[in-house]
Amino acid sequence: MKIYNTLTKTKEEFVPLEEGKVKMYVCGPTVYNLIHIGNARPMIVFDTVRRYMEYKGYEVNYVSNFTDVDDKIIKKAVEEGVDSSVISNRYIEECKKDMEALNVKPATTHPLATNEIEGMVDMISTLIRKKYAYPAQDGTVYYRTRSFQGYGKLSHKNLDDLQGGNRSLLVSGEEQKEDPLDFVLWKPRKAGEPAWHSPWCDGRPGWHIECSVMSKRYLGEEIDIHAGGEDLVFPHHENEIAQSEAANGKNFAKYWMHNAFLNIDNKKMSKSAGNFFTVRDISEKYDLQVLRFFMLSAHYRSPLNFSADLMEAAKNGLERIVTAAERLKELTGKAAGEQLSDNEKSLLAEAENYKKKYELAMEDDFNTADAISAIFELVKFINTQVSEESSKPFAEALYSMLFTMADICGLILEKKKEILDEEIENLIQERQQARKDKNFARADEIRNQLLEQGILLEDTREGVKWKRA
Repeated sequence: MKIYNTLTKTKEEFVPLEEGKVKMYVCGPTVYNLIHIGNARPMIVFDTVRRYMEYKGYEVNYVSNFTDVDDKIIKKAVEEGVDSSVISNRYIEECKKDMEALNVKPATTHPLATNEIEGMVDMISTLIRKKYAYPAQDGTVYYRTRSFQGYGKLSHKNLDDLQGGNRSLLVSGEEQKEDPLDFVLWKPRKAGEPAWHSPWCDGRPGWHIECSVMSKRYLGEEIDIHAGGEDLVFPHHENEIAQSEAANGKNFAKYWMHNAFLNIDNKKMSKSAGNFFTVRDISEKYDLQVLRFFMLSAHYRSPLNFSADLMEAAKNGLERIVTAAERLKELTGKAAGEQLSDNEKSLLAEAENYKKKYELAMEDDFNTADAISAIFELVKFINTQVSEESSKPFAEALYSMLFTMADICGLILEKKKEILDEEIENLIQERQQARKDKNFARADEIRNQLLEQGILLEDTREGVKWKRA
């Protein structure tokens, strides 16, 4: 199995630190709003990497954090007049709902930054003791970037070029820094912000130290794979390496994996451009399995362009696979023969080639685009070779093969049973009664239940209107 390592800019044979086990850390979202489709790409990509590793027999310890203390979270909390934990807890739950809808498996551990402050204070203290960090007069603690010999090895940036280009990792208080390139490990509290006690001041951690500490606690000082979007290579992942390796005296991560950006109609996604979509927005138009299929239709290191036309193509492609699986199940139920014929044995041996092709694609830096092509080839084979005359073991073996290949990609082959109009009306009536009884939790539960089944509700003056997505 080969993985493209951002650190070495080459594909390398994957050899785990411990035989049969994989320690993998994926940077998770900052929870101040609903996740957008750009957030969804690494979630889907690295969930698929994990699934393939597990298929190959590895025991995967998969850690993905939630950044639950951040300027954006604090800003939203101030706007709403609530504690920042109210905002972060709300959007952690919403994020988990979206991840479930995308069929992203829960991580082995989903650590929260705010639960790991003690470990962050400990690591910062170690860095100060080792002269890699220093406290300023106001209690801010900075990392001495030039003190770490390997700085720039992941992003392949030169410190002098950064200095010459006037590129600063400034967070606050440049005048206190020994060097403009030094970055913040701990910052003093501001009025209205959450804060924790430390030897330097009451304050909160810098963003980079959070992941170094959470990775160390749940995976150890050395890990196999560290992953995230390519926007995190610099400065976030570069700074993580500097912190972790200076504090622990060991190589931090053996393989670094980064997915490329997602564009919308060939433009960068942004709220100001009006082309910003949350996963929830997409769920109102498509089953989120379509979004997952779309994300895997390109290699994870290739920029991916999102458009209505491409989503329609993904919808049709996924439908072909699901329809073939449904037909196979139907034929399995009708099949009379209980024994494989000699011809069927030969055909199953031929079908194994598609499975091998699929595995070769996944072994080559998780090339899901080619893996999905192999699934389509298998689907074509199934559609032409399986009929009502086929034996039950033949149909079952092909279904098992198709199911396994789809499942590694996180694709669900069973069609959702469509809810009847009468059932929808009954649930709407129950929701209306729940609202009258001020049982808003049940009312929200019903709305979400209907949304999961592709039913959109709109509360109007004339009553509740609904439509199928």
